[in-house]
Amino acid sequence: MSTTREHSEARLLVPSLMFIALVVAAVASLGAPLITSVATTFHVSLSSAQWTLTIALLSGAVATPVLGRLGAGPHRRATILVTLAVVVGGSALTVLPLPFAWLLVGRAAQGIGLGLTALMMGVARDHLPEERSAPTIALISVVSIIGVGVGYPLAGLLTEFGGVRAAYGLGLSVTTIAFLAAWRSVPAAPEGRSAHVDIAGALLLAGGLCLVLFLAGERSLWSEHLAVAVVLAVVAALLLSVWAVSGLRGKAPLVDLRALRHPAVAGANVTMFVGAIGMYILLTLITRYAQTPRSAGYGYGLTTFVAGLVLIPFSVLGFVAGKLTPRLRERIDAPYLLAGSAVVIGGGFVLFAAARSNLTELFLAMSVLGFGVGSFSAAMPGVILAATPKSETSSAMSFNYVVRSVGYALGSAIGGLVLAAGTDTGHVFPNDGAYTAAALVGVVAMAITTMTSLALARKRSPEAEAEARPTVPSADAPSRSGSNQ
Repeated sequence: MSTTREHSEARLLVPSLMFIALVVAAVASLGAPLITSVATTFHVSLSSAQWTLTIALLSGAVATPVLGRLGAGPHRRATILVTLAVVVGGSALTVLPLPFAWLLVGRAAQGIGLGLTALMMGVARDHLPEERSAPTIALISVVSIIGVGVGYPLAGLLTEFGGVRAAYGLGLSVTTIAFLAAWRSVPAAPEGRSAHVDIAGALLLAGGLCLVLFLAGERSLWSEHLAVAVVLAVVAALLLSVWAVSGLRGKAPLVDLRALRHPAVAGANVTMFVGAIGMYILLTLITRYAQTPRSAGYGYGLTTFVAGLVLIPFSVLGFVAGKLTPRLRERIDAPYLLAGSAVVIGGGFVLFAAARSNLTELFLAMSVLGFGVGSFSAAMPGVILAATPKSETSSAMSFNYVVRSVGYALGSAIGGLVLAAGTDTGHVFPNDGAYTAAALVGVVAMAITTMTSLALARKRSPEAEAEARPTVPSADAPSRSGSNQ
């Protein structure tokens, strides 16, 4: 009986890990398509409604390294279940007829779930045979990105027919299912693990990240209160500097910064940071362009739901790329895959800059972006985990996702600043040429990403390559005897 149950749990494990990663990403992104509806429903300004997205990203960025460290210890299963319970509770707050402040609390709780993605990778690496763990980790990384494309159109459709509470009700439903899936299928961590959470380091990192993401999101602060923005930027730099120094000197740091001395890990995080800036610029440019009314002289005036459909090719092609990348990894080293993916994303920028006169061209640009982002996301774990012990999988990938979150925030801010600079006085919408300028900024970002990826490939020694090969095996390779099922 116990053997039958173990086989059943093994079959459920991979789809459960994928589903949980998809759900937490989709639920956290629900704030984006609902900003206008939240403003009208709760009678708040658009800038206040924007916090339903910002606060989820903030809480996710802060929670990710803490959950990553807890996930490296013996209580990983409990950490996953408690975190999902918090997400479910937060989802309930977004549905109940409570004031706007409680909605923000609920959204913050939902954002904490973003920290679970790295833990899903840790579970896959510990409890799946090598020939299955690498493709599964790659797809977990991919679905954490394409979850945006899944949640956006569904939220838009439910909002049009049932209001903002109906859209948040979707989040409550799927997070409850995710909790049950985790309860049923996620095993306990292997014996012999230990984890110590550096509380002081967590507070320093949380303070620094909050200020960085706040400054990236509040663009008006830089134009209207420059002195305040500069002071906050200095404080953020100091907090992060103190955190880094304490992490390097401490015996059990929140994030093992010593791992950054390895060229593969340091290079991968730099590549992720710059690449995330570029990815998010194009994603926001296309969706914003599609919703701009034709009265502006361009755009298509799409509703939230129809504009969300533009993200479907992003999700579909991203998933396809995620499935193909582990097979390509047999023949092409991961840094070269990162470089190729950056070139593909850059091609999406070029398409958008040169051709956006009809919706077909927007769908094409979004498809290219999705394929590039999917392959980039699937290749990234292979670079980092090749130089990371199994016990540190969750912590190492957590730091990589923090880097990605900061890159996304800066990408959104940079794109917004370029469009704002291209908006004439007295006009609501930027000039069409501002979108071209923003696309060119994205091309530069992806060119830098390509160069850092190639530099990373050149630094990898033959010994490192030999060690990396078993970490990302062929999907068709035979299972080794004694693999943990």
